[in-house]
Amino acid sequence: MSDFGVYHALGQQDAENDPNGQQQPVAPPNFQPQAMPPPGGYQQGGAQYAGNPQGYQQSPYDPQGVQQSYFPPQGTLQPTEGGLGGLPAQMGGMAISGDPSAAGAGRAGKKKNRHAYHNLEQAAPSPGTAGAPQGSQYFAGDPSQQLAPGGQYLNQPITPAMNQFPAQANAPFNPASPVTPMEHAARDGLSRSGSQSIAASGGPGSQQGRVDPDQIPSVPVSRDGPALYYLDHVYPTLEKHLPPPAVIPFVAHDQGNSSPKFARLSINSIPTTAESLASTGLPLGLLLQPLAPLQDGELPIPVLDFGETGPPRCRRCRAYINPFMTFRSGGNKFVCNMCTFPNDVPTEYFSPTNPQGVRVDREQRPELMRGTVEFMVPKEYWAKEPVGLRWLFLIDVTQESLNKGLLEAFCEGILNALYGSDTEETEDGAETKRSIPEGSKVGLITYDKEIYFYNLSAELEKAQMIVMPDIEDPFVPLSEGLFVDPYESKDIITGLLNQLPTMFSQIKNPEPALLPTLNSALAALSSTGGKIVCSLSALPTWGPGRLFRRDNGTAAPNNDAEKKLFTTEHPSWKKCGEKMVQSGVGVDFFVATAAGGYLDLATVGHVSATSGGEMFYYPNFHAPRDSLQLSKEIRHTVTRDTGYQALMKVRCSNGLQISSYHGNFVQHTFGADLEFGTIDADKAIGVMFSYDGKLDSKLDAHFQSALLYTTASGERRVRCHNIVASVSEGGREGMRFVDQDAIVNLIAKEGRWSLKPPLPSASRMTERSLKDIRGAISEKTVDILAGYRKNFSGSHPPGQLVLPENLKEFGMYMLALMKCRAFKGGSEPSDRRVHDMRMLKSMGALELSLYLYPRIIPIHNLSDEDGFPNSAGHLVLPPTLRASYSRIEPGGVYLIDNSQTLLLWLHASVSPNLLADLFGPTYTTLSSLDPFMSTLPVLETHLNCQVRNILRWLEGVRGSKGLTINVARQGVDGSEYEFARRLVEDRNSEAQSYVDWLVSVHRFIQLEVGGNVFSLTDGRQCMPWLATGSVGGRDGKCDSRSTAGVVAPKTLSMERHDQLPANEKARREHGPGHAAAIRALEHGVLEALVDALSDVVLGAVIKAHPPALLFGEGRLAWRDSVGEVVCSRQTGVGGQPHGASGKQASAPVSEPK
Repeated sequence: MSDFGVYHALGQQDAENDPNGQQQPVAPPNFQPQAMPPPGGYQQGGAQYAGNPQGYQQSPYDPQGVQQSYFPPQGTLQPTEGGLGGLPAQMGGMAISGDPSAAGAGRAGKKKNRHAYHNLEQAAPSPGTAGAPQGSQYFAGDPSQQLAPGGQYLNQPITPAMNQFPAQANAPFNPASPVTPMEHAARDGLSRSGSQSIAASGGPGSQQGRVDPDQIPSVPVSRDGPALYYLDHVYPTLEKHLPPPAVIPFVAHDQGNSSPKFARLSINSIPTTAESLASTGLPLGLLLQPLAPLQDGELPIPVLDFGETGPPRCRRCRAYINPFMTFRSGGNKFVCNMCTFPNDVPTEYFSPTNPQGVRVDREQRPELMRGTVEFMVPKEYWAKEPVGLRWLFLIDVTQESLNKGLLEAFCEGILNALYGSDTEETEDGAETKRSIPEGSKVGLITYDKEIYFYNLSAELEKAQMIVMPDIEDPFVPLSEGLFVDPYESKDIITGLLNQLPTMFSQIKNPEPALLPTLNSALAALSSTGGKIVCSLSALPTWGPGRLFRRDNGTAAPNNDAEKKLFTTEHPSWKKCGEKMVQSGVGVDFFVATAAGGYLDLATVGHVSATSGGEMFYYPNFHAPRDSLQLSKEIRHTVTRDTGYQALMKVRCSNGLQISSYHGNFVQHTFGADLEFGTIDADKAIGVMFSYDGKLDSKLDAHFQSALLYTTASGERRVRCHNIVASVSEGGREGMRFVDQDAIVNLIAKEGRWSLKPPLPSASRMTERSLKDIRGAISEKTVDILAGYRKNFSGSHPPGQLVLPENLKEFGMYMLALMKCRAFKGGSEPSDRRVHDMRMLKSMGALELSLYLYPRIIPIHNLSDEDGFPNSAGHLVLPPTLRASYSRIEPGGVYLIDNSQTLLLWLHASVSPNLLADLFGPTYTTLSSLDPFMSTLPVLETHLNCQVRNILRWLEGVRGSKGLTINVARQGVDGSEYEFARRLVEDRNSEAQSYVDWLVSVHRFIQLEVGGNVFSLTDGRQCMPWLATGSVGGRDGKCDSRSTAGVVAPKTLSMERHDQLPANEKARREHGPGHAAAIRALEHGVLEALVDALSDVVLGAVIKAHPPALLFGEGRLAWRDSVGEVVCSRQTGVGGQPHGASGKQASAPVSEPK
C-alpha cells in the first residue's frame, strides 16, 4: 500500500494526523459481492486478456475454429518523434509541467505543496517517463496504459496505431487518410500563434504547437489513487485532511463531525472576513444530503429518545445538543457552540464534569460523541398523527402507454418493488422479504380520460374497480380498502397488476387526464401524507389542467421564447404542487416517450420538483430494452430511505448568516424553514452563507442542519448533522482546505456569485439565457484560478499555469458543466434541458461528479485478477480512462457510466473471440448482437464473469438510477452519438476541448494577473471578455481562427487606466459594456465584441474605434497592430465603413484581404 502522504488530501506527511499512525479501526471490506469465481475447467491456454492478446488461445466457444487476437492486425509500432510537445509561444512560455515536489509528500508549510505546477512547455523526456515526473500520482501517464504486467502496450510511447493522429508529426499530408469526426474532435490543442498550426489529419507543424494531454490534470487519476487508499483505510471525520472524492466508496469513522456523505463544506478553513473570502473567489456553502445511505462497515445512526421533554436545545438559537457544546459550572450549564449563549442543563440531563470540564458520562452519550444522530420528538413537533408511509401508484392506461409497453413494464416494476425475488426463512417456512417497513400501505389508481379506483381489501376474492367519470370535481369514493398492507393482500394486488394490460387493451383512450388524477390522489393522502408514484406516456391534454404543445422546435436559442419553455405557466399545476407540500405528499414521475416526444416536463415536472420528488425520464423508451431499468428504478424508489412531512433548518456560528438555499423544496419567506412533501436518500440541498460580522480565528465555525420528518415506519424524528471548520486569517488556508466536489456542486446548483444581477446555473435557468449562464460559469472559473494565482501562489514565471492542489480538476468539471444538456449551446429539446436542470438542483456530490465526468472502464484488456475479489474481499478494478477518443484503442470494448445510463461501446474492429466470450458462442460479429439487450448473459467464461462482477459493483456506487446495458456499436447504433457526447475532454457540444479550455483560461488569468482589468460603474473590476459574458470565443466555443493575431499587453499602467477614451459620462450613457469594448479593442483582446453587446453599445464603439473592414451583410471586423483580424461581429448597426480598407468583401473573417 502506498504511503499515507501520497493520498493525503494536503500532500503532507503529518505524523500527528496520519490515520495509519493512530489506533483506528481497520476498514472492513466495503465490497464483498457475490462474485463469480473463475469458471472451473475453463482453460485459456495461458493467455491473458491484457498480457498477450496476440497469442490468445482459441476460445472453446469460438465457432470459427481459428486463433484470433482481441485486437485487429497492426503494423510495427514506431514511436512518434518528439512525443507530444508544449504550448504556443504566444502564451509567453506557458507551461504545465509537474514539479515532483509538488505532487508527492513534502514538509508541512511549503508553498510548493499547496498547488500543482503545470508546465506546458516542451519537456525533455527522461527514460521511462516521457516528460512526466516519476512518483507523481497527479502527472502519471495515461491510466489506460497502466495495464497488467506483460501487456501489449505497456510502457510504449503513443504511436499512430494507438493515437488519434494518423501519422508522425513530420509526415506529409495525405488526403487519402481522412479522420473520423470523433477523431477530429479528440485532437490535441494546436497552436493559434501566427500561422503555425497542425491540420487535424496530421499535417506538418511545429512540435511547440501541441499540448501534452498527459501533463494536464486528470480526473481518473484523481479518483483511482484515493480509491485504492481507502480500500484499506478508514476516513476519520475530525482529522486535518479533506474528505475523499465523492465518487469513491469509503468507510467514515464519525468522531463528532458528520460524514462527508451527509454534509460537505466548500471551504474547511473559513477566512475571518468577507474580503478575505472574496480574494479566493470561492463560494462559501454547505452541500447537504441528509438521508444519504451508509456503507457496509459504518455504524448505524443512533436514534435517541428523551421522552416528553425532547432533546436539549439552546434557548436562544434553538440549536440541538451536539458534541461541540461545552459544559461549565460543574455541569449545570452548557454553552451553545452556535451563539455562545449559556443555558441551564435540564435536571434529568445533568451529569457532573471532571476537572477538565468534560461530562463523566460523555462516552455513554451518542449525542455528545457522534456528528450525526436522530432524536425522537414529542407531540409538540407533530403536524399530523404519524403513520406508516402510504404509497399510491398512479398507472397510465391510455392507448399510448399500452402500445409502448409502458403499462406492462410499470406493472411488472411494481410487483418487483413490492415482492421481488428475495425470501427469508421463518418458523412457518420461507416467505417474501418485506420491501417496505411494517405499517406502510399501498394503493392503486389507474387513469386515462377517466379515473379508476380499486378496493384491494384482503377480505375480497379479487379487486373491485370503481370508475370516476366526473373529472371536473373528482372525489375519493372509497373509505376502506384503498390502502392495504401489500403482504396481506398480495394475491389480490398481484392478480390485478397482471390483468391490467389485458383489461385496457380494448379501451383505447389516447388522452390522459393527469391533473385531476393527481388532485384525487392528493385528496386520498391529505389526512396522512404519503408518496405518489405515477407513470405518464403522453402529453396530458384532457380535463382540467390540460396542456398544449408549446415547443414546436422553432424557438431560437437564447431568446425569450426559449426561456418560456423552461417555466411553468399553468396556475393549476403550481397550486397542485403547493398543496402537496402542505399535505406532506411527494410525487415521483416515470415518464416515457418514443423518439423524444414532447411532454411539457417544465409543467408536469414542477409538481415533483416542488414536492421533493423525482422524475425518471425515458426519452426514447423501447420496452424490450428499457423495461429492466424501469423495474429497477421503481424498486429503488420504494426501498430507499424516504421521509415525508419534512421541515429543514440550518444554523451557523455568529459572524455568518444564510444567504440562500438551492434545491427542490418550498420556502415561503426568506428565513423560514424549508418544506418538503417527501425527501429521500438521493436528494441534496445547497446552502450558501455570507458574513454579518468578523469571525474569530481562535474559535471554530460550526454548522448544524436539522431535518424534522416522519419515517416510512411512522416515527417522527429529527436528524441532526453537525459540521465544524477551522477559521483562519486570510484566504491562504481556505485554498488549501477546499472541497472540489462541494464547489462544483454548489456552482451547478446556484453559481450566481460572479455578476450582478446574478447569473446562476440551474436555479435561474428560467430567468437568464443559457449563454449568460455559460458566461457566468466561465467567469467563475477564471475568477477562482486567477485569485489563487494572484494572491496565494507565490512567485512563479508569468507563463506558468499554477493550480491549487485541491482544485486541479476544477477546470475540467466546469467545462463539463457547460457541455451538459442543461446549459450546452446549440439546439436541444426543451424537455431534455428542463429534466437535466432539475436533476442538477437535486443531485448529490457522487451522482453529479459522475454525471459531469463519466467513469470509463476498458474490458478488452482486463488482467486475470480484474473483476474478482482479492484476499481482503475487495473487488479488483482496472484503471479508468480519460474521457477522450484519443484513449480509445482499435478493437476495444468500454463501459461508460455517467450515473444515469451505462453504455457498452464496441469498436468496429472488435475481436470475434471477445464477442464469443462476452455474449456467447453464437455472437461473433457486431451485426449479430441484439441492439436492445439490457443485461449480459450468464456464461462460464472468464471475461463474462469479470464484466458481470464489475457491473454489480457499479450498480452500488452510482446514485438513484438503475443500471442496465445500452449497446453502442461503432458505426451502427445511434447511441454512439451519446458515447461521443460523454467524451467531455474532446471538442463537442459546441464547446472547446479540455486542452483548448485550459489554454483559454490561462490566457485570461495572465490578463488579470497582469492588471488588464477595468472598472465598471458599480465599482467592481472585470476583465474585457467578461463584460460580454464569454470566454474562449463565444460561450467557451473556440475554433482554429479564434486566437489569430491576438496581441495582449504584458502590463497596463495606472496612468493609461485613468485615461480611458470612455469617460464617466459615456459610461452612464451607454453602460459598462461601452468602456469594456473600447478598452479591449485598444489592447487587441479577441473577445472584446461578441453577440452579448447591444447595438447601442456597439454603435458607440464604432464611433470611437472605426472598424478596419466591413464584410458582407453587416459583419464588422477590427485589426490589431500587425494587421490581423482580431474580432468580428454580425450587427445591424448602420454607417459607412472606416479605416484603412473601407471596402466590402465576402471572404470569411479568418481570411482577411
